[in-house]
Formats: sequence, structure tokens, C-alpha cells
Amino acid sequence: MSDGYQIKNQQGLYFLTFQVVGWADVFSRKVYRDIVIDSFDYCRKHKQLKIYSYVIMTNHIHCILSTEGNLSDIIRDFKRHTSTTILETIEAENESRKEWLMLIFKYHAKYNKRNNELQFWTHENHAVELTSNEMIDSRINYIHQNPVRAGWVANDYEYLYSSATNFANLESLLEIDEI
Repeated sequence: MSDGYQIKNQQGLYFLTFQVVGWADVFSRKVYRDIVIDSFDYCRKHKQLKIYSYVIMTNHIHCILSTEGNLSDIIRDFKRHTSTTILETIEAENESRKEWLMLIFKYHAKYNKRNNELQFWTHENHAVELTSNEMIDSRINYIHQNPVRAGWVANDYEYLYSSATNFANLESLLEIDEI
């Protein structure tokens, strides 16, 4: 396994991508996006996670994060909690795509030694340490422009599930930290 895109500096500033297996469009539903927001908020308040920028797309999340602790451990806990909660919610809710989604999650778990039954997130986080202001600015712009490039909004600050609202000093779903 290549050691590229791994978190080597646990206190570094990282651009990360969390991808749902099979690119399943789970976050097209508000209930699942809200689980991510609540989990980010919890990690920020109780695990010393610093969130500088984020966007939740239909099947992946981009974010810029850091911590004074161990970033890998916080990400592991975040992904474990969100996957468990989302899978439980899919089972409990009146989810019209339940059978299709569970097929995807079972299929990906079957070919992964780390999971027995269901796999929600890919194990890769595509971690890129941000070491200059140019890199930081470029990644923040990339994150905020995702919904614009997808054609969902004309302006980045119009997308509710993004820190672009914070940057525009508008009401937001999640408090973020200043770089």
C-alpha cells in the first residue's frame, strides 16, 4: 500500500475527502447530511477538532481539519460514528432506497478485510497536508465551488451544507474555526 495521502503529521492542517463506498448518493437526503453536521459539531466541541472549511456533497465530503491531538484517531471516530448512525437511520427510516443502499454497503464490505457486514465509508481519506497560504486558499475555493460546479447553486454561499455561508458571514449550520 502506498504511503501517499496519509496523515503523517497528526497536528498538521489537512485537506481531506471522505467518500461513500460505490459513490452512493446517501447525502441527497437531509437526515443523513444532518448526522454529519451533528458529528462534526460534537468532534469540534468534545474532541478538539478544528474545522476550517467543509462541504457535504451527495456522496462525499471535502474538509480542511486539524487538531492539537491525533487527527487520525478523531477521523476514525467520526467515520465510525457517522457510518453507524447513518446505517441505523437507513434501517429505521422509511428510506425508499434501503435495499439498493444495503446491497452496495454489503458488497463493499465483502471485499474488505476490515469489515464483516456493511461498509459505509472508503478507508482512504485522500489526506493532503496544507503547508502554504496558497494551498489553503486553493483548497477552500475548491471546497466552496463544489456545489456551484455541480449546478446546484449560482453562488457558493447559497449552499447550506458548506462553510461558504460562514465565510460570507451568513447564518450557518456549523461553527467553524479561523485559520
